[in-house]
Formats: sequence, C-alpha cells, structure tokens
Amino acid sequence: MQTEKSATPGLTRIKLNMISIKKFSKEHLDDVYKIECACFSHPWSKADLENQLGLDTSYFVVALDGETAVGYMGLQIFCGEGYVTNVAVLPEYRRQGIAQKLILKELENEMDFITLEVRKSNAPAINLYQKMGFENVGIRPRFYTAPDEDAVIMTKNIKPGE
Repeated sequence: MQTEKSATPGLTRIKLNMISIKKFSKEHLDDVYKIECACFSHPWSKADLENQLGLDTSYFVVALDGETAVGYMGLQIFCGEGYVTNVAVLPEYRRQGIAQKLILKELENEMDFITLEVRKSNAPAINLYQKMGFENVGIRPRFYTAPDEDAVIMTKNIKPGE
C-alpha cells in the first residue's frame, strides 16, 4: 500500500496518483464485499456482486491501493442511459479524491446521461456530484431504510448540447 500516517485518527492518507482504477473482476470480489458491508446499512450480497461480472450492461470499477480495493463504483447502462448503483469508498480512505476518480473513469463510458440517488443527508456526496456537473432533479420519498430517508435524484447530461 502507498499510504502514510494522518493527523486524523483512523484516516489513511494516500497519494492519489498511486490509486489505480481497474475493471471489477473476480479477484476483487472479497474486497468489494467488505467495502459494501463497511459503507451501507443494506449491503449487496457477495452473490449479487459476483452476478455483475457476467452482465453486458454492468460497468463496475474498483479503486486499488496496491492490490487492495479501497473503493468501487457500479454503473448499469441501458439504451444509452447510465444508472449508478453504488459509489463507495472505505471510511478511512474518504475525502481524498478517490470517489471523484471513480466517477471520472465511469464517465468515459458511452451514454447520453447518467443518474443516481443519494441520501438527502449525505452532504459530502451531494457536493461532490454537484461539483462534477450533476443536477438535483427530484426527490424519492422514503427511498432508503435503516434509517428511513428521502433520496435526492441527480442527473448529468453527457452528450454536448443536450
């Protein structure tokens, strides 16, 4: 791992240029499952994550610190429409640009627009998405559970002039 000590307890400081973004493969499955469990109150099962490997519509990438996945992003693309399933970074690796690096990699895919839901209380994620050109287009009431919460729907047009 290309890491160094941080003044913030529990935070792993990394050199962002040492984080590589790779296509999700079976070798990353255990790490991605650990990320899911660390980041979400209702994580995907390992079997659900593994199923993504065989789908033509699935575009998942991982952020690697050395050989260890520390973040990942899932994207489904149907008929030119991108739908973000998850963006997750281990808590100790957050606020260092990894999520942005994952999103930029996924934006290289061929699609007309991309959309996602984010917890209304997740201000850091909402700020990141807005910084990257996503716009708030609506609310999904009580979309999340544990705790119950509304989702903000955010979309970014990809094709120029649209």
